[in-house]
Order: sequence, then C-alpha cells, then structure tokens
Amino acid sequence: MKGILIVDHGSVKAEANDMLACMSNLLQTMTGPEVVVRHAHMELAQPDIARGFTDCVEAGATDVTVFPYMLSPGRHSTKDIPRMVGQAAKAFPHVTFNVTPAFGVHEKLAELILDRAGIEPVKAFAGSEADRCWDPDCSEILCGDACRARTARQTALPGGPT
Repeated sequence: MKGILIVDHGSVKAEANDMLACMSNLLQTMTGPEVVVRHAHMELAQPDIARGFTDCVEAGATDVTVFPYMLSPGRHSTKDIPRMVGQAAKAFPHVTFNVTPAFGVHEKLAELILDRAGIEPVKAFAGSEADRCWDPDCSEILCGDACRARTARQTALPGGPT
C-alpha cells in the first residue's frame, strides 16, 4: 500500500502545526482509503518524523513517499529530512521510501498567490507547457531538485525517473 508523509519544519505555535494536520486530512480525503496519508514535523512539535513514518507503516503502508512541505530546496528539505527519514526507515527494512523535492516553482503555487491577491491570471500554464525553466538565464539549476524543467526532461529520457 502506498503512503504519503508530509513533513514541515514544526513550530512553537500550535496553529502552525495544526495546519499540517489539516493538509494531511485534505490529502487523505483526496486520495481515498487506498493511500495512507500522515504528517510529521522535523522539529519543535509532535509527531516527529520517526513517529510519522511509523504511523504510515502501522496503517499498512509498504511504500512511503515523503514530501517536504517547504517552498524551496534548502538544507532541511534536501539534507535534514532525507537523513531523518532514512534513520526512521531503518526500523522497517521491508518498507520502501523516497523523499520528493520541496514545492519549488510551480504554476499551481503561482495560481494560489494570484487568487489570494485577487488577481486573475492573463495566461495559465498546464502540462508540458509548464515544464520549463523560469530562471531568466534558463539555467535549470536554480531550483535544484525542484526544477520542473529538469525533472520533465529526465522523465522523458529512457531510463529516467517515472
């Protein structure tokens, strides 16, 4: 069974931590009962990553995708969370797992910003049209692993990620 563990930094403010539980509930409703969705905080709050990973496994997940609920590919999302997940997964050698990139640059986030600002987009992007580099120099490196252009190109190559 597939599992999703969303992980944020964690906060001393209860309402910030509670929001992640709400997102977890939303994702669970969207995926239905065939996917286990849980949440965890990297630090400062419970459940921590070890507890969140265990919760996924105890609910039946045998393949856990961990999503760093963070905007950019900083140290926490690229180093700390993968390390902490790897440690938590050692207790469950029969469970496969992977850690996705952070949000990065994505048209759905741009749509949300415009919606919150009360502005209608004059152009919308979807599918392969959105799989491009938004760096003015088209470096395809500024977003790190969260670069959709690079990910789309790798996926399209034989043997690339699926």
